[in-house]
Amino acid sequence: MLKKTLPLITLLLALAAGAQALTIDVFHTSDVHGWYFARPARWDKADPGRLIGGFPALGALLARQTTPYLLLDSGDMFQGTPEGMLSNGMASIELMNKLGYSAAVPGNHDYDNGEAAFRTLVSSADFPFLGANIYEKKDGGPVPYLKPYVMLRKDGKTIAVLGLTNMHDTTLTLPANVKNLDFRDEASEAAKWLPEIEKLHPDAIIVITHMGISEDLGTKLVDVSTWTFPVAARSTLAIARASPGIALVLGGHDHTGLFHGYHDPVSGAWLGESYYGLSYVTRAELKFDDTTGNLAGVDVELVPLWIDRTGQDPAILKMVAGYEEQVQQKMGRKVGTTTAELGFSGKGLDNPIGSWLSDVTRRRVGTQLAFQNTHALRHPIPKGPVYLRDLYQAMPFDNTIETMTLTGAKIVQVLRDNFHHGSSDMQVSGLTVAIRQALDGGAAEVKLYRNGREIKPGDRFTVATNSYLAGGGDGGAVFTAAPDKTDTMVLVRDVMEAAFKAGPVNPPKLGRIKTLH
Repeated sequence: MLKKTLPLITLLLALAAGAQALTIDVFHTSDVHGWYFARPARWDKADPGRLIGGFPALGALLARQTTPYLLLDSGDMFQGTPEGMLSNGMASIELMNKLGYSAAVPGNHDYDNGEAAFRTLVSSADFPFLGANIYEKKDGGPVPYLKPYVMLRKDGKTIAVLGLTNMHDTTLTLPANVKNLDFRDEASEAAKWLPEIEKLHPDAIIVITHMGISEDLGTKLVDVSTWTFPVAARSTLAIARASPGIALVLGGHDHTGLFHGYHDPVSGAWLGESYYGLSYVTRAELKFDDTTGNLAGVDVELVPLWIDRTGQDPAILKMVAGYEEQVQQKMGRKVGTTTAELGFSGKGLDNPIGSWLSDVTRRRVGTQLAFQNTHALRHPIPKGPVYLRDLYQAMPFDNTIETMTLTGAKIVQVLRDNFHHGSSDMQVSGLTVAIRQALDGGAAEVKLYRNGREIKPGDRFTVATNSYLAGGGDGGAVFTAAPDKTDTMVLVRDVMEAAFKAGPVNPPKLGRIKTLH
């Protein structure tokens, strides 16, 4: 008896269908900080003039997509360039709307203009903003303009996206900006919301959050795909392990990039981070089994947005050019010159731009000492002619200078609070510092010197710092209770501009902060 056989074409189609499991791509950005446009990759030693990044490049990359995708963001959208700052973030929303973002979570700097201003951005967005761990202080209820999570449909699949911001946002922006908000523990809130999400039977669960896998990674781009980590109380790894079933956690805030993601062997979740300034985008492939329909695997990679590879989307490029044109008349004004770059060399201790800013701050208000937080400075000031744009990109925050009195003991505490794993988050003027690192990465011993004499705990000094630190911003706890505190109402950026107008700027020598061995 002859066996029935399938026609050859039917068999080939069946084999082809079986070989092509459904894939949904997830593209992720974070910490764009207003860098909407391509710029030279200064860190690339092989070709530092090669252009990278920006929304036009991302748009061109997405235009070539042949698989369905989601586009997600982990916050800090606009604060960092004149285009972002002078539009109060609206340029970010317009560009994200154009690109078709699916969801975003607020970062700490998205509240830099106050809660009301951020609500305006949310109401202008064509996509939801998520914040499952943000509550109102007055009644403990959820914030009405944010959703805890969203269920997104793509090619027949339902993808749940849970949003969590950084619980330390209370001090990562000016505390007054978020005085009405209660930011709760990220991992605990993930564990709270996951059961509700799972009842809706999504095909995959993603978490977007404005925090990173480990503070130890700093700003380096590293491949940690084969590393193992101790679980910190606050990290994306802790979120992944808070509740089973999370497929992917996409973080930010630390300005770290994970080249091939990190697969947590305990929770099974994949973690990704997308660096800073839209130079890179994370692409995660969610692969579904063609027979069962279940999520079968996740692949994560960090994709550089080299414009000679991606090209640039013409419509988005025109939008970005329009924003640049709007601010150029003001930002193109020359303010002075430098004899050498004011940058970030210094092995994580004192650096030229931070030391210089501390010096000009101290001289402007006539104090004995001055302090500036390292991470307030976001971009080097190049050698040669300097324009107002350079100052805004170096110091994007509208901080003023405050003065106060501190004892030697309190100054030691400031340095202790801001020394982590061999790096100083504080820049100084008027003194030198010697720090011995403890086994836990903090400061075991701090010695202070002024004019060659060791400072004693009871010695008293007049001190200048910025209003962010004086108000209790991250690393500024000691400043909040200092006596004789006065806000001079002098903008830090205005002091920078005045220093350039006074003549060519020479970078100060390094060595104010040293480590003892």
